[in-house]
Amino acid sequence: MLPGSNGSGRLIAERLARAGIASVRYDKRGIGVHGKEQLPALLGKVSMAGFAEEFAGAVRVAADQEFIRDDRIFALGNSEGTLHALNYQLGKPAIPLRGLVLVSPPGRAVGAVARWQLAAQAATVPGGDAMMALYDAAVARFQAGAPAVPDPALPEGIRQLVASLETPFNLPFTRELWVADESELLGQVDAPVLIVIGDKDVQVDRVADGGPLQRAAEGHPNVSFLFPENMNHVLKQELRPRAELTPEAVAVSYSSPDTILDPEAVAGILAWLDDRSRVGLSRRSRSV
Repeated sequence: MLPGSNGSGRLIAERLARAGIASVRYDKRGIGVHGKEQLPALLGKVSMAGFAEEFAGAVRVAADQEFIRDDRIFALGNSEGTLHALNYQLGKPAIPLRGLVLVSPPGRAVGAVARWQLAAQAATVPGGDAMMALYDAAVARFQAGAPAVPDPALPEGIRQLVASLETPFNLPFTRELWVADESELLGQVDAPVLIVIGDKDVQVDRVADGGPLQRAAEGHPNVSFLFPENMNHVLKQELRPRAELTPEAVAVSYSSPDTILDPEAVAGILAWLDDRSRVGLSRRSRSV
């Protein structure tokens, strides 16, 4: 969804390939080169279950390759994608994942994370508290199943955000997403999990999101955490001080041609994958 050809998905796929790890990446429904032609068939049918089905399709594509072991398939999801990876694994799939790498996952309900992001911006402008009250009222109507009707006094960007929640194409997915809480899912997963949250992430937070996930992982020794010092939300290196990382500044840098993957994060992910892929590799090569 970002312009340019320096996206994190491509970069991590290339880095995995150099380590001898095959990967499959795909556009979510409604996104990518075939997005527009898919829209009529998807109207009102986009859902969490549908995204889990897409994920299952990607796993089958990987498993069908002769050179890939179906008992050594991992997921590497980013942000919302981490929820789809968890939901797939918890759905008792025909091909279970060997492990999951969750990059920049929300540790709170997604609606709570979105409100936290908006509140941080509202705190810097006059009338921010009143603005958040109007936002809360519109979201409460949406969650109750009624029209959100965002107040005209809200900034256009926030009105567009609220309106997008109830766009027919996005339903019922947005109602499911808004209350999805990854910390409640994490403790139910038996496979090994690596959670990676960067200190330079301004969309999820090491403490506010990492804390609930760490508490959910208590008593689950198969869950590991990595907090790279200079990683942003999309697995890239960010060397600017956090105080300079406004939403506008980071959005430009996500796909900038001169950005690179965060070395600490990539090294940690590769080491974790290697540790969990060592046993039984004689039949086929590793896969992700």
